[in-house]
Amino acid sequence: MAETDVRLERVSKHFHDVVAVDDLTLDIERGEFFSLLGSSGCGKTTTLRMVAGLEDTTTGTIYLAGQDVTNLPPFKRNVNTVFQSYALFPHLNVYDNVAFGPRRQHVPEQDVRRRVREMLELVELPGYEKRKPNQLSGGQQQRVALARALINQPRVLLLDEPLGALDLKLRKQMQLELKRIQTEVGITFVYVTHDQEEAMTMSDRIAVMRAGRIEQLGTPEQLYEQPQTRFVASFLGVSNLLAGRLESVEGTHARIMLDNGTLVTAPADGLAAGTSVDVGVRPEKVRLLPSTGSATAGRDLNVLEGSIRDASYVGVSTQYVVRVDEGHDVVVYAQNLETTGSGEQHSVGKRVQLSWKPQHTFVVAHDAIDPDEGTATGGAAHA
Repeated sequence: MAETDVRLERVSKHFHDVVAVDDLTLDIERGEFFSLLGSSGCGKTTTLRMVAGLEDTTTGTIYLAGQDVTNLPPFKRNVNTVFQSYALFPHLNVYDNVAFGPRRQHVPEQDVRRRVREMLELVELPGYEKRKPNQLSGGQQQRVALARALINQPRVLLLDEPLGALDLKLRKQMQLELKRIQTEVGITFVYVTHDQEEAMTMSDRIAVMRAGRIEQLGTPEQLYEQPQTRFVASFLGVSNLLAGRLESVEGTHARIMLDNGTLVTAPADGLAAGTSVDVGVRPEKVRLLPSTGSATAGRDLNVLEGSIRDASYVGVSTQYVVRVDEGHDVVVYAQNLETTGSGEQHSVGKRVQLSWKPQHTFVVAHDAIDPDEGTATGGAAHA
């Protein structure tokens, strides 16, 4: 059984009459890259700050490596935090910034030099020892902040949107660097972000948060391929959601009647017959072909008919928006297989057929989504 580095038991945080974190229970395993993902105000940063000791809990217990640290001050917790602002000392050079922690612990200077050298090699900044923070790029400053946080070898490293101040290209590069560094040092990383791509790229597991609670917890693949709620389906990536009613369950398959009368098949997920549901399919799972004039589906294929409303060339694929016959818009990503553009293109107004396999379908209970919560950085939409 995996060792638990961080355990939250029924943790809540109230700011007067506002509930920021609501009865949260969570285990984070040793050596895991774990992300708290959600929109602003969902409670993810407050949760991180309680683990760090920067916020007191209203109720509940926090354990680090099995020790109850709920009432311990930050300096007595074996964690370090990396902030979006980096928080480097501007008057100190890179070497002295990184050496700050060991020196406060009265580590012999010979050991300090060795550890600083190891940390700068880890973050790929050897030779930058004498530079001041204002002589570094944003990405380099972030690497120094990481080195400074890791040099004391904390049990857990907490990262609060550390890439938020970087431009897109550098942010993508640093995502890979962070995962490499975490793999090399083997320390548990707890990462807070509102950016779904960051979380998907780096994390072993992700907790999607909403209104102070965990909406769903799982691996990136589980959350993307098998969302359990309409909120998660809409927040994590682009989802086409079509309203319907679960008619029956036959073995491992569910039969669902969409609002326009089209019957589709999906893997059975435990919902009872007669339940109002949303049938979901990701845009890249949908195949787009010229219309045959009828939407005839079978057990091995779900089919809809519609007309193209918009076509946008986005490099690796073309994004189509198709108005299906019941009035919903469905987003389709068609891969551009040939650089010459000789692949089949579909023009606006053309009648088309959409098809996808039942195993690529997910079903969630139909409920309302706050429009401000149903999207995330990187784009999320529902039809």
